Amino acid sequence: MIRHLFVAAMLSLPAGTVQADESAFLGSLEGQWAGGGVVRVRVDRTPINVSCNFDSQATDAALSMRGTCRGLIVVSRSIGADLQFTGVNYSGTYVGPSGRKSTLTGKRRGSAINLTIHWAREVNGDRRANLTLQKVGENGMKLVTVDVDPRSGNRVVTSEINLQRK
Repeated sequence: MIRHLFVAAMLSLPAGTVQADESAFLGSLEGQWAGGGVVRVRVDRTPINVSCNFDSQATDAALSMRGTCRGLIVVSRSIGADLQFTGVNYSGTYVGPSGRKSTLTGKRRGSAINLTIHWAREVNGDRRANLTLQKVGENGMKLVTVDVDPRSGNRVVTSEINLQRK
């Protein structure tokens, strides 16, 4: 009987540790963020310089980010993401400049959450892209979206936004 209790206790430790690690990681992404980078509307277009502001809220197993990016001086777009952590996986939604809701799925590896975006409609010839949300040092965050050019098959960075905590 004691042996069974010991085994049950040992099996529960890794899950609790993982959950605690995710809680601390997600908490480190909470706050107000500002920065900039580049965005390509399509893989074959010239990148546009953007400046962005985000507000993120975290709980033990969730992250919500809302923000605005401005480019070409007069163009401003709202974007946001909501992620839930369950077990070892992340899932959630992303609302980009089009206003359409797309789904996110993925896992964290080190300081980055690597996500697959399943677009609400076809973008660059298909409905998939990759989004990496990476914690950079104590007060930095990087958001990188990569898609595939349907003509060449090459992977293209379609957005890279570097943020600093305000």
